[in-house]
Amino acid sequence: MAAQAVAASPVTDVLVIGAGGAGLRAALAARAAGCAVTVLHTHSGASPFILAFNALTAGADSGDSAERYGADMVRGGAGLNDRRLVSSLVHGTGAVVSELAEWGVPFARTEADYTLRHLGGSSCPRSVYVREGTGKAALRVMAARAREHGVELVAGVRVLSLLRHGGRVVGALAVRLRDGALFTVQAGAVVLAAGGAGRIYAGSTYPTDVNGSGYALAYAAGATLVDMEFVQFEPTVVAPPLACHGMEMPTAMLGDGAMLLNNQGEQFMLRYNPGHGEKGVEKAFLACCIQREVDEGRGFPGGTVLFDARVLPPQVLEGYPNHVRRLRAAALDPAREAVPVRPAAHSHMGGVHIEPGGGTGVPGLFAAGEVTGGVHGASRLAGNSGSDVLVNGGLAGRSAAAFASGGQPGTVPIAVLAAEAFAAMPTGEILLAKQVKERVSNILAHGAGLIRSEALLQAGRTELAEVGALLATTSASTQLNGGDARTVDIPAVVEHLEAQQHLLVAEMILASALARTESRGAHRRTDCPERDDLHWTCHLAIRRTEGGAMAISSHPVT
Repeated sequence: MAAQAVAASPVTDVLVIGAGGAGLRAALAARAAGCAVTVLHTHSGASPFILAFNALTAGADSGDSAERYGADMVRGGAGLNDRRLVSSLVHGTGAVVSELAEWGVPFARTEADYTLRHLGGSSCPRSVYVREGTGKAALRVMAARAREHGVELVAGVRVLSLLRHGGRVVGALAVRLRDGALFTVQAGAVVLAAGGAGRIYAGSTYPTDVNGSGYALAYAAGATLVDMEFVQFEPTVVAPPLACHGMEMPTAMLGDGAMLLNNQGEQFMLRYNPGHGEKGVEKAFLACCIQREVDEGRGFPGGTVLFDARVLPPQVLEGYPNHVRRLRAAALDPAREAVPVRPAAHSHMGGVHIEPGGGTGVPGLFAAGEVTGGVHGASRLAGNSGSDVLVNGGLAGRSAAAFASGGQPGTVPIAVLAAEAFAAMPTGEILLAKQVKERVSNILAHGAGLIRSEALLQAGRTELAEVGALLATTSASTQLNGGDARTVDIPAVVEHLEAQQHLLVAEMILASALARTESRGAHRRTDCPERDDLHWTCHLAIRRTEGGAMAISSHPVT
């Protein structure tokens, strides 16, 4: 595939990278503030799979409050949540629900109020939902509204680099994947909403575009990343049947009364959470309990336990139509048969360090959603992914609009910046780059999986270094001669850049997990099994030094 010369786009006020919940919410907020907005994206990330999200809804008779919601977050996050981010998220959820409902998102409700689900980790019901799929419904409504209000949505695009000038992020270099055309977008401010890194783990539940690129882009631009050791494993992911492999059985069903059974027919969660069983348990703890049952010989073939929804009343079970439909199409009726499930790599609590409002500390760069870290601490409450992307997406969009309204940075040599960025990218054999990505996925799954140890983490870092050296010695640099990229194999550049980014993010995860010598939230080490509040009630922060090295330091929890 031959690429064309780099094309410069018109200047926009706010550039948003990502069109999941955070990206679209940011775009709408910036547009409402009067800014011209362009959105670049590959797909929609993990947002279409959001089943419900937590919110404080007016008139809800659940006994909920901002204090109770915040306390649940901090308890679930094992004390590492940034309290400022917790407060802004909790207090912003009600307005988000009202806004989305006004725009046409058909939340389940009675005549008096919203119908709420009780998800894992919450002490009371607080999750609003759309029966046919909350994430899909919200994205559909927001995308339509964005187009109606003049937001430019550009799909099928991979952002290769953020461009900086005078210490400020001023735009991005991107490639159109269908034909390899390179182009730039100059912007007064950029919102990074590219999602987390779940897909770089072997066996992940996440879609292919959630591959850690946002972390790598922010790191290269000078941002700080925090909490990269905390990778959440979705506890109840379908193993067989093959047609449903990787589908999550909703933990909301456990709140409705479904049970987890071991090979002795025991509802084993009653041993780990007496009196409550599966209810009120956050995901990291639930995943560890399932894994322990398997490791101690009480699981089923394939490292599974059974998710028993047969005990649910028919009207409750049928309230999850997408899951029930898929299972029945695969010849497994959950009303008659329990479903084999096991933990699988899912979301990431770590990411770009942000201030309330989405500022990253890098002028012109804002971030929202799963690409950010700090709000969820060491483990995320079920249902808080949607809350995060929608609330913080709006905040980041407004902050970016305010920054951009302060004026463009003057003359920007965008073509020169693009050429310099492109020249720093590797290229080479596509097959090798794909093999490197696959090896990185397996290294992470084995070395920094659900259960970790110093030996596993060290072995993972050693193998990662070997793979990185192999990629480096076989890669060549790219060049743009006079801004012309027609002689460059763009697919090879994209594959090698992704492999390089996978290596970088994997090193962040392994190094942080090795440094944190305790067990907390989603980070569990067999050689350091206890939580250590005296030494480890802090964030581990990662930053790129002026010399290009990766530096790790500890930061207090704010």
